[in-house]
Amino acid sequence: MLSSKIRLAAAAGLGAAMALGGCASTPKQAAPTVSEVRDYRLGAGDGLRLIFYGEDKLNGEYSIGSDGRVALPLVGSIEASGRTLPELQEAVRTAYARGGYLLDPKVAVEILQYRPFFVLGEVNAPGQYPFIPGMTVRQAIATAKGYTYRAQQGNAMITRWGETSEVPYKLSPGTAVAPGDTIRIPERHF
Repeated sequence: MLSSKIRLAAAAGLGAAMALGGCASTPKQAAPTVSEVRDYRLGAGDGLRLIFYGEDKLNGEYSIGSDGRVALPLVGSIEASGRTLPELQEAVRTAYARGGYLLDPKVAVEILQYRPFFVLGEVNAPGQYPFIPGMTVRQAIATAKGYTYRAQQGNAMITRWGETSEVPYKLSPGTAVAPGDTIRIPERHF
C-alpha cells in the first residue's frame, strides 16, 4: 500500500515536472515568414548609395552612423535610422531643395549593405554574419555551421532589431531573418 502511494506521488511529480518544463520552452508564436517582412527600417551599420540625377558629383556611398544619421555633402547629417528607403529619399530631396542647393532634386537611395545579424547559443559557430535579403532562420543556422548536438532544433529565441525582449518562435521553413536580428538557439532538455 505504501509503495503504491510512493509510486503514485512519484508519477504525479514527474508528470508535473514534465508539464512545467515543457511550458518554459514552448514557443509562443509562429515567426514571420520572408514574404511577411516588409517596409525595411534603416539603422546604424546600413550602407547606402545615393544617386542624384543630373548631379553626378553628389553621387556616393554612405553609411548610417551609430547616432542613426548619415552625413551628406553640403547639407550635413540627416536622420536615417528608423526610416524606410522612400522616407529617407524624401528627406534627402527636401534637405537639398530647402538648402537651395538644387531646384528640383531627383534622388534615388539604394541599400548597399544591410546591418549584420547574430546567431548565438547551440550552433557550431556563433557570431555576427552579413545579412542577405530573403534569408531564413534555417539558412542563418546553416551559416553558423549548423546545430550542436545539444540544440533544441525547431525552436529559436529571436530578438528583433530595435526591440529588447527575446521572443520564442517555432521555426518553419520560411521563418524570416531581418537585419540586426539576434537569434539564439536554446539547449534542449534531455
